[in-house]
Amino acid sequence: MNPGIGLMKRRLEKEGDAISLAKSGIIKKFKTQSDKIETLETKYDKDAGDWYVALGWDKQRVIVKMDSVNATITEIKEI
Repeated sequence: MNPGIGLMKRRLEKEGDAISLAKSGIIKKFKTQSDKIETLETKYDKDAGDWYVALGWDKQRVIVKMDSVNATITEIKEI
């Protein structure tokens, strides 16, 4: 029997953890350098357990959605 989502320890507990994961996903997908990426905004959705991190570099802007329990990127949306 698996514990419910409320009983599981979140792997992305802190804002810094979410930013690090988001930046690593952007570096892999867009082949950019980490020193060029700027954190624009972060948000945690308590109901869904998801982190949203807005990042920007050069003229590109993206929003990275992550599942805090599984510590995975679920969506990268260019804006």
